[in-house]
Amino acid sequence: MRTHAKWIWIVVFVAFVGGFLLYEVSGLAGRSGPTTSTVVASVNGRDIGYIQWVNASQQLAQQQEQQQTRGLTLDERRQIDNQAFDQLVMDVLLQQEYDKRGIRVTDAEIIEAAKFSPPPQFAQAPELQTDGRFDPTKYQRFLASPGAKAQGILAQLEGYYRAELPKQKLFTQVAGDVFVSDARLWQIWKDQHDSATVSSIAFRPTVGKDAIAAVTEAEAQKYYETHAKQFDRPGRAVLSIVTLDRKATTADSLETLKRITAIREQLTKGAKFEEIAKRESDDSSSAVNGGLLPKGGRGRFVKPFEDAAYKLSVGELSQPIPTQFGFHLIKVDAKKGDTITIRHILKLVKQGDSSATATDRKADQLAKIAAGADVPAKFDSASKSMGLLVSRIEVLDGDQAIYLGRAVPSAGAWAFGGARVGESSDLFDDDQAYYMVRLDSLRQGGVQPLANVKDEVKQLVAREKALAALANDAKALAQAAASGTLEAAAQAKGLTVSKEGPFTRSMGASGLGGVSEATGAAFTAPLGQVTGPIKTENALFVFRVDKRVESDEQAWAVQKTFQRDQITRSLREQRVRMYLDNLRKAADLKDHRKEIQSSQRRTTS
Repeated sequence: MRTHAKWIWIVVFVAFVGGFLLYEVSGLAGRSGPTTSTVVASVNGRDIGYIQWVNASQQLAQQQEQQQTRGLTLDERRQIDNQAFDQLVMDVLLQQEYDKRGIRVTDAEIIEAAKFSPPPQFAQAPELQTDGRFDPTKYQRFLASPGAKAQGILAQLEGYYRAELPKQKLFTQVAGDVFVSDARLWQIWKDQHDSATVSSIAFRPTVGKDAIAAVTEAEAQKYYETHAKQFDRPGRAVLSIVTLDRKATTADSLETLKRITAIREQLTKGAKFEEIAKRESDDSSSAVNGGLLPKGGRGRFVKPFEDAAYKLSVGELSQPIPTQFGFHLIKVDAKKGDTITIRHILKLVKQGDSSATATDRKADQLAKIAAGADVPAKFDSASKSMGLLVSRIEVLDGDQAIYLGRAVPSAGAWAFGGARVGESSDLFDDDQAYYMVRLDSLRQGGVQPLANVKDEVKQLVAREKALAALANDAKALAQAAASGTLEAAAQAKGLTVSKEGPFTRSMGASGLGGVSEATGAAFTAPLGQVTGPIKTENALFVFRVDKRVESDEQAWAVQKTFQRDQITRSLREQRVRMYLDNLRKAADLKDHRKEIQSSQRRTTS
């Protein structure tokens, strides 16, 4: 029976250990391809080696596998590869900035940081906590211990701080001068607390087939050239998919019932419910709390579970209760009216060895016939011969493939990882099923040619023209309302006046297009006067401000110190993010990953 790889937790200090091997994961075992001299990227003239990238990716992969105690899917692996690549690029950019700014770290600074400012991995280690808080004394004692010396912890800490301290100095230079004045704080407060209430009429264009057909080729071309970035699309793959569900049998259900009955017997003999729940329950979210579920009234649970729970007395233990999730044991901790506090133990009905073996054999048969086949018809014929339904799904580059509401592991990464149109995948699996997909079509990401988005472009042009045509109607209504009332002018035209608010500048009003030009005008237009038409992306608005409420300055004064700290921290983080984004955008980056991937596929074809 196929099982995911199991991993044993390694002590927290593994985060500082490098030097992982690249065999297997690199994809280089037994094949010609990249070598120690292969360059995966160049950043402002400085090369990043392919092997360096593979090692960095493998380190991240091992850390994640340890955290989730299973092997990685292709989707996860692809994300990690991208993360490792981005980090290596940023490391080069940061080092170049350190050199430009003359940023250095002394040995004394490293010693001071190592002694008194432990890395997060150390500060969060349970063995260095006292009453749930980091204990500096325990930390100092650990650093002086033979175990720390044997593991080379001080050397690892030195490497960590040689990388971290220059970064801290750089970020201080970049964002240390951020200051938020009282005037700015007051304006931010006002944006969040000033409110307006308006009466509005919306003029929304309707774009029919005739209007779209009337858009000329020249108009479409002009709009496309002006708004090209609007048509940047991710890659799109169309996949055929077949599934082999891991279906539990009646025998499997009876075995689960036998198991939970044995657990109930333990409880009736005096075992503590909380301890058994932590050890036995398959509901991991409640198991950590001794099976405790959130307190509340009716309507929270599936009917068989809820009916059984409300029939129990406080302290009473239920018989095994079947639901679509498995079998439950329920115990009521407290009742007050309709509010109930309960604990449960869940045992999922899973495939036993015999039924799992049968599914595995069928999956192996499917793989033998169709996996990796370059002839698309083999996928269909194999599926038909085995009585499997072939379905179609779509997946965007960077997303997981979804089939019947559940994620299909690895399918998206496989489709965009060099698969050829018409090619069938190997088997992918999770706890629910085996999956096999075929790549039916693939569209590369980026700004799409006009031919691919012409229908969309024409629809957008038609909408712009329809909005322009509505402008005269909106202007006429605004003029009529100015000499009478908004309600009377609307009634004369058979239109409806909507009420919006109260809303703030920062929240916006959904009926005015969210945070839009119309929302902004509601805080500047004269109170009680008709304003407009105001154009937004999808509509024209004529409105009247019925009420405005100004912020309470005394309430602001009470919160000002906390607000300043919070906003200053946020602005500094924003400044650093913008700085790093600009570094990346301005860099002369030559990315060779696709070339290497293409070369590898050619050597194995």
